[in-house]
Amino acid sequence: MKRSIAFILSGLLLLGLCACVGTSSGTIEPLNTDAPEQTINTPDAAEPSAAEQTDGPDVTEPSATEQTENGSGVLVVYFSRTGEQYGVGVIDKGNTAVVAGMIAEKTGADIFEILPETDYYPYTYNELTDIAKKEQSENARPAIRGELPDLSQYDTIFIGAPVWWGDWPMIMYTFFESVDLSGKKLVPFSTHEGSGLSGFDKKLASAVPGAEVLTGMAFRGGDCQNNKSKVESSVSDWLNGLGY
Repeated sequence: MKRSIAFILSGLLLLGLCACVGTSSGTIEPLNTDAPEQTINTPDAAEPSAAEQTDGPDVTEPSATEQTENGSGVLVVYFSRTGEQYGVGVIDKGNTAVVAGMIAEKTGADIFEILPETDYYPYTYNELTDIAKKEQSENARPAIRGELPDLSQYDTIFIGAPVWWGDWPMIMYTFFESVDLSGKKLVPFSTHEGSGLSGFDKKLASAVPGAEVLTGMAFRGGDCQNNKSKVESSVSDWLNGLGY
């Protein structure tokens, strides 16, 4: 009897072991759930990104310098101010800077911002006009911060600034007299609130007699802040007329 019971128990134990072996071939959840998933290359895998599809060097947009080296030969030089502006309130990007950026984008030009060595220009509009008037009456030549650009690689230079008392800001004359613009095609542009181009073209031709001054363009400061699509359209039309 005891032998029969032992035999039956042995049989049951053997069946249990077989059942365990059977379940071991099924799916077992991993213990380390923080481990990264392995990427398996199958036909259903996602398409590679543009960068992954490129076998050669990374394809990126050329920098401004590279664009010039590739043959644009165009430079945009501008002076611009932020702070309180007539008709639009306080701005954090100058009106002329807005236009300069559009020109550079559409022509593939390099861009150079003229900054004063000592920025004593007031933040408030009325005080700024007083300083501008004082500079003009003294025929001042405010110093420019940093090195000026090497113009030898440029054929055409767009030059822009706000109209200050019917003229270029005096710091622009510092630029005109500090670099060699002879033989260049110069294209003036202004930002204003009623003065238009204000004779920028004639004054530029007088300041740089050895250069060729092309047709300039004026843009309202209020539009530069509140109607950029209008300004962009005007910039495009103007550049098309110049052959860009």
